[in-house]
Amino acid sequence: MPGADSSLARFLVTSLKRAARLRCGEQLHALAAKSGLLVSNPFVRNSVLAFYSRLPSSPGSAQQLFDETPRPLRDAAARNILLAALARGGQLDRAQRFLEEMPHGYRDAVSYTTVVTALARAGAGHAGRAVDVFRRMLAGHVVPNEVTLAGVVTAFACHGAPATVGVAHGVALRRGLDVFVIVATNLVHAYAGVSELCSARAVFDQMLDRNTVTWNAMLNGYVKAGVMEMAAEVFWRIPEKDEVSWLTMVDGYIRADLITDALKAYVHMVGEVGSNGNETLLVDLVKACAQYSFVAEGQQLHSVILKNGFDAHAFLQATLIHFYGCCGLIGLARMQFTLSDKSHIASWNALLASLSRKNLMHEAQQLFDDMPERDTISWSTLISGYVLNKCSDIALQLFFSMLNAGAEPNEITLASALTAVAESGTLAQGRWIHDYIINRSFRVTDNLSAGLINMYAKCGSVADAVHLFNHYSDKFSSISPWNAMICSLAVHGYAHMSLDLFSQLQRTDIKPNSITFIGVLNACCHTGMVAEGKHHFESMMRVYGIQPMIKHYGCMVDLLGRAGYLEEAEQLIAMMPIKADKVIWGSILSAARVQGNVVVGERAAEELARLDQTHGASKVALSNIYADAGRWTNVSAVRKELLDEHLERLSGSSGIVQ
Repeated sequence: MPGADSSLARFLVTSLKRAARLRCGEQLHALAAKSGLLVSNPFVRNSVLAFYSRLPSSPGSAQQLFDETPRPLRDAAARNILLAALARGGQLDRAQRFLEEMPHGYRDAVSYTTVVTALARAGAGHAGRAVDVFRRMLAGHVVPNEVTLAGVVTAFACHGAPATVGVAHGVALRRGLDVFVIVATNLVHAYAGVSELCSARAVFDQMLDRNTVTWNAMLNGYVKAGVMEMAAEVFWRIPEKDEVSWLTMVDGYIRADLITDALKAYVHMVGEVGSNGNETLLVDLVKACAQYSFVAEGQQLHSVILKNGFDAHAFLQATLIHFYGCCGLIGLARMQFTLSDKSHIASWNALLASLSRKNLMHEAQQLFDDMPERDTISWSTLISGYVLNKCSDIALQLFFSMLNAGAEPNEITLASALTAVAESGTLAQGRWIHDYIINRSFRVTDNLSAGLINMYAKCGSVADAVHLFNHYSDKFSSISPWNAMICSLAVHGYAHMSLDLFSQLQRTDIKPNSITFIGVLNACCHTGMVAEGKHHFESMMRVYGIQPMIKHYGCMVDLLGRAGYLEEAEQLIAMMPIKADKVIWGSILSAARVQGNVVVGERAAEELARLDQTHGASKVALSNIYADAGRWTNVSAVRKELLDEHLERLSGSSGIVQ
């Protein structure tokens, strides 16, 4: 009865679409087979195939049913259903092979789109294959649709080359597919991914219809490029901001070190979206609060973490310990450690770093000794702690103990060890560490290069420092090794070499920073090059936009004072936006004695006394200035003052044992 068959067929097709359990589908499959509709009705047959293909618990059943189907009955729909099942199950090699083995007449836009999108979504490692399949699709005169092209755009973006994204864009324009939101959105995302923000914005601005995903793609492009002004402009124009929009914006502010803006945006997000963010965002925010010692804000975030149950995560526990330690709240850091999961080494390392930062090296050593296990970070943290606390010998002993224990040092460990050698002046140990770096095939990064240069120079082997700099200079990508060499040459009396090296730096793409100019101004100071010193001091601000710090002013005051320009040196002090310290007034006092300028010497001594009433050296220097000028009455007065202060200090402390 044809009518009965038709009703049963409709029932089977509808039921198979709704079926969610294997047992139910198998019963419908049996009914279809018994009624003969499995063979006679392609809709029923393909519905059974579609059921098995979407069922994760039975991936082989779809393939088995397809293989059991007579070849004449394997239509395009059946092939595409199985192809989709293979792609969805991550069997990309089988899916691509199945596509290639399909008879030419059955390979349509759906077939190619299934494979292209699956390969594109699988990541950069499969992007080339996605592009190859797309090219074969065009060669076979199969017209792509918007879904195909969206996948191709994603694949081209994974290639990381603007030209390849442009090729996909060209195909979209020629086929008229650029009007589809999915294609245009993927183009925005792809152009932004290869740092072609102008092209991304051009596509974005030409879109007649945009969804939230489109807005987020443009926003993400600006955020990743660090162009936060443009990111904010796009963000506030988004008609319906979702959680992704807010998370992207907060993350952008954190990346750009605009922590106050990040915290404000986070508060807005909580109020508008009702979301407290995810664990990753909270970690980044707490770390930012730690960096800038935002205690109140960090503690509020701690409350959010507790309320949402995120405190169970080991990495968040460690981040909170790190936060309290960075803010100097070592008691709270200890308390947080007590509450944390001790089975995770991250919490131990966080407290270890906190104790080292607070100069509590005895307690840090005790914690290190109590650790159930130690990793490279544990060793590196304690070593760097001893280096920071000027315990270079202990740091080096610990470094060699680390190697004897079979632990692998990293770049931070090696840099700390080199700093310890530089402070202790043990050149032989420095050479051994250098050989270790070479023999173990460590990549000599800019950071390690700077450490090696500094070590050799401070150990008195400037020639080795220069040789190492020349050997690696072509590979430098940052300013740190340049700074190490420029400053080392200046300190060791090679001022002209230091200034020549700075001129060489200016011919590269690497920009100098404030440390560079400390070395340059020191070099000018040691050679008495006043005009050149003034030029570099002005260009630091005018050309490079670097605001002088106290050390820069100190170098300039010293330079002017040594050259006899005491009045100009005092004028510079008066113009400083920051208060002159003891070093600056000390250099003025020394220069005043050399120049025999009693008036300036008196002013400098007065300022030093104001900064530190116990600064006896300034009074001795003033006494010498008076003596050089033959003003013996003043000499006697100053020396009496020094003697009175000495007796007063003695009377304030008893040396009598009762």
